[in-house]
Amino acid sequence: MSDSTGGEADPATLSSPTGTEAALRAPRRDDGTAPLVLVLGATGYIGGRLVPRLLAGGYRVRALTRSADRIAALPWAGDVEVVEGDASDAGAMDRAMDGVDIVYYLVHSMHSGRDYGRLDRAIALTAAKAAAAHRVRRIVYLSGLHPDGVELSAHLASRQEVGDILIASATPTLVIQAGVVIGAGSASFEMIRHLTEVLPYMPAPKWVRNTIQPIAVRDVLYYLLAAARVDGDVQGTFDIGGPDVMRYSEMMNGYAAVAGLPRRTITALPVLTPGLASHWVGLVTPVPNRIARPLVESLLHSCVVKDDAIDRLIPPPPEGLTGYSDAVRLALGRIEIDQVETSWVDARVPDAPSDPMPSDPDWAGRTVFKDARRKATSADPDAVWAVISQVGGATGWYSASVLWAARGLIDRLSGGVGLRRGRRTSAQVTVGDAIDVWRVEHVEPGRLLRLRAEMRVPGSAWLELGVEPTAEGSEYWQRAVFFPRGLTGRLYWLSMLPFHGLIFSGMVNRIVAEAEEDEAPALVPEPRRD
Repeated sequence: MSDSTGGEADPATLSSPTGTEAALRAPRRDDGTAPLVLVLGATGYIGGRLVPRLLAGGYRVRALTRSADRIAALPWAGDVEVVEGDASDAGAMDRAMDGVDIVYYLVHSMHSGRDYGRLDRAIALTAAKAAAAHRVRRIVYLSGLHPDGVELSAHLASRQEVGDILIASATPTLVIQAGVVIGAGSASFEMIRHLTEVLPYMPAPKWVRNTIQPIAVRDVLYYLLAAARVDGDVQGTFDIGGPDVMRYSEMMNGYAAVAGLPRRTITALPVLTPGLASHWVGLVTPVPNRIARPLVESLLHSCVVKDDAIDRLIPPPPEGLTGYSDAVRLALGRIEIDQVETSWVDARVPDAPSDPMPSDPDWAGRTVFKDARRKATSADPDAVWAVISQVGGATGWYSASVLWAARGLIDRLSGGVGLRRGRRTSAQVTVGDAIDVWRVEHVEPGRLLRLRAEMRVPGSAWLELGVEPTAEGSEYWQRAVFFPRGLTGRLYWLSMLPFHGLIFSGMVNRIVAEAEEDEAPALVPEPRRD
């Protein structure tokens, strides 16, 4: 492990690339206009951070997305052009590529179920064909660091296949291969963080002894931004990594040192297969098994940078690469101030229902069950909304925490996301955000929050929380709506009725009480009379 892990660098002096740096700004096209960049995966962990930096650097940005509403909820939505459609659809990809100079290929179908390899291949072929047809100048693809000459996991093999398809296309392609990305909200970092914080002793697979070269998310963004400025027909595969080469066990104890935790005892056991290890990770951390398994499988081999070819193409960041300890410290700082820019929790759940709730469920032409409740309060509507908008995550659900925990555990054991997924930030709520077992479907600030269930249930479920002003203050209301699927769905709703009585009535009472308590003026002590 390099010395930089134990260095004394002050993270406050390490500036994340903004895109405005001279070496990263957009070069003008021959006609004097700004280059047009298409970002595939603009709402993902890396894409959501890259887009605002491209805009700051003077690029015009277009995003291809399945949900224009998801883009519309982001702070930079008004500055990008949106093409709505699926990346696997040739027509949507063709529309998105029209007039584009540079394509950032940041999509990966790991979250889309077991057949993600086939889907990755189809999207790559579609993108390559469309890029060639529209004479795109360059494709930049972020792939995974891996060794040569070994049988790769399905996850890494798929990433490599996509890179091969893009390099073989008619469009010059830079494949940038990064290892474990360290940043607030990344699945890899959250896995390290929770394993280390929860377990003082960890029986682990033998891959904890493999060497890894982690990289800070800020350095990944630097290389991606700089790649857009590479001239000519240069193409190929280039490895990037941070300054520290370390074992996975050293990464965990490196995290413990930064977080002020005692050193963890980690024992490598040859009997823990990737499948068993991923189930273990899924139970101990918020990262569900469907994401944990590809990540675990990616650690089966040592993954370090093979050469310095990237340095001859893109100079290292002017302030140097970020050491592991500094990357951890920066990530924890972001979490502490509730400023996590993007997070794995907002990734789409495979097979989760995506149809919006009908505007009037009673007239939807289907069987529907509802639980509706209201309560008047003297609290101002803004005070009630402040409580509503912080629901879930560390705040919880304001009632029957044991029942909510039990429901989340059942969902987790059945392969769902569970309550421990949490939320990216407690400070704001936007369309597309994940909140525990829910997805934000619709927000009217100060008035309505609609959540769509992503837990495993025999049907489709929504939970609405809202507030309306009244002459005396406001009225809080909530509504649970469930469209059952077959007899199983009907029996499920009936079996949950006793618990709903406790959960939903408790939520109404507690949310109103919290709003009234928050609005109550602080008691000022009377002055002393000596």
